[in-house]
Amino acid sequence: MSRKLLHLLLAATAVAAAAMPGFALERSQVPGGFKWDLTPLYPSETAWQNAKAALAKRIPDAARFQGHLGDSPDALVRALDAIMDLDRDLNRLTTYASMLTDEDTRISRHLAMRESAQQLGVQFRSTIAYLRPEILALGDDKVRGFVASEARLRKYGQFLDNILRYAPHTLSEKEEKVAAQAGAMTDAGETVRDVFTNAELPYPEVTLSSGKKVRIDQAGYTQYRALPNRQDRLKVFHAFWTKHREFQGTLGAALNDQTRAHVFDRDVHKFDSCVKAALFRDNIPVRVYTQLLSDVNANLPTLHRYLRLRKRMMGVDTLRYEDLYAPIVKNVDLKYTPDEAMKLTLAAVQPLGDEYVSTLRKAFTGGWMDWMPTTGKAGGAYSTGVYGIHPYQLMNFTGLYEEVSTLAHESGHSLHTYLADSHQPYVTHDYSIFVAEVASTLNENLLIHHTLDITKDRPTRLFLLGSYLDNLRGTLFRQVLFAEFELRMHELAEKGETLTGENLSKLYLDLVRKYYGHAKGVCKVDDLYGVEWAYVDHFFYDFYVYQYATSIIASTAIANGIRQEAALPGHPTARRDAYLAMLASGSSKYPIDLLKGAGVDMTTSAPFRAAMKEMNAVMDEMEKLLAVKQ
Repeated sequence: MSRKLLHLLLAATAVAAAAMPGFALERSQVPGGFKWDLTPLYPSETAWQNAKAALAKRIPDAARFQGHLGDSPDALVRALDAIMDLDRDLNRLTTYASMLTDEDTRISRHLAMRESAQQLGVQFRSTIAYLRPEILALGDDKVRGFVASEARLRKYGQFLDNILRYAPHTLSEKEEKVAAQAGAMTDAGETVRDVFTNAELPYPEVTLSSGKKVRIDQAGYTQYRALPNRQDRLKVFHAFWTKHREFQGTLGAALNDQTRAHVFDRDVHKFDSCVKAALFRDNIPVRVYTQLLSDVNANLPTLHRYLRLRKRMMGVDTLRYEDLYAPIVKNVDLKYTPDEAMKLTLAAVQPLGDEYVSTLRKAFTGGWMDWMPTTGKAGGAYSTGVYGIHPYQLMNFTGLYEEVSTLAHESGHSLHTYLADSHQPYVTHDYSIFVAEVASTLNENLLIHHTLDITKDRPTRLFLLGSYLDNLRGTLFRQVLFAEFELRMHELAEKGETLTGENLSKLYLDLVRKYYGHAKGVCKVDDLYGVEWAYVDHFFYDFYVYQYATSIIASTAIANGIRQEAALPGHPTARRDAYLAMLASGSSKYPIDLLKGAGVDMTTSAPFRAAMKEMNAVMDEMEKLLAVKQ
């Protein structure tokens, strides 16, 4: 059988597997070229067990450095080298076990391996708990003096600086121990919420216009909220959110407890606000957060323009909140084989240079990727990596355009990891979420523009342009709505107010109606949907969601610059090279400084204005296409 025919067969089988409950490939049925190869990590599970036993014996030895970090520059570098070696080997151990588990979650042996690796991680972190307090106790002058006098410490400069800047927010050793013990209770709200929504909330059932009865749990809501029949969507929305409102008191109490934990951390560690405490981890100025909210609020007319365009394309008299996930272009059925997805993605990222493309081609065919959905396999998609080996990608590819976009997205993460690992020592090879999602969304941007360049069919172009706008609505405007809600609820908690389900729903409803132009007749938002906050687990993550918006803003600006540069005579590469240098920098600089090096200053509104310019240009193109008589 030819490789092309095999790809077609596998893609068709995978589509059927996704569409038919209880039907899926077994992992043994997937050819080796479509499965990742974990032998570079460990040649066998026995080798992993031997490595785990050896690592368990080495971890206690890390305690011998306690009390001696300040003896000399040599003592400090030897301690850090030993600790980083342990951390690297532990990451390798944990990643292998986690990936084995994700191959088939039914295999309890692999789950036990993952849990034992995680337990070893707890032991390791407990053993080196002295590290940060002892470095802080040495003081800024002594630590920086050590770095200046010992060349082997230079690679640890950023790592040490990141510890030293916490000095004003660090307590005595005994006080930090008490705070840590109290911190063990900080996840109680999230735990209650997760158990309740995943296991105990009595999700409703509805009967669709087809006569099919479906359960509207979280997965069901995500699936059925996009049904083309509007009455079906109304049923789905009403049933799902009515059940959440029924339990908004319980869910509000859980979120209140989680927010109180954030207020506790703010007070104990002497921060001005919860948002400052959260952003301090990556050294992000609070003005980046507040400016993002200000920029989005000032540009809500752009969102409203998109919503009016959606209303026009859907042919409805009144756009409703229930219409936002429905397809705006019908009868466009884009399907791709793995070969086609790879070819399209490689062509799309060509502006990033031959080395980037050749490395990604190797990733596609060299055992870095796990392509097909199989029985028991973990859902979704991700990229992970082990320093000194290469990145890995998990996919569940069934041939949809959205999954080609996911391939480009995760490949952005993988090449980020590859470049950072190739150019950085272990201590600075990793990178923050603030820049991580830039690499992934930039690839999505290149993909959509390339696909549009080679697509002339009017309905398909409208579909692609509409998908791009939907992504901007969801990743930029919706996430900033979440970010504003998160900020406002923390401000209420900081004033001593108790967050209840009722007042959280009122706060959220006011914001969602403002964003979606309810009072202006842009999009009707029923009172019931004020409880949507109860569905968003990211509100328990402590000021996380704003990074989705900042990332797509930054990546849009960078991608525009790279594409414009590539179109110039002589094909200059300064912007591309600056971007690739950012990816190769890992965490050797703080995120804001890394992005500045790539030509994007997130402390200004310029990148946001570039994103809005592109969004309006997309709508201009769609309106031109709609004006063409068929």
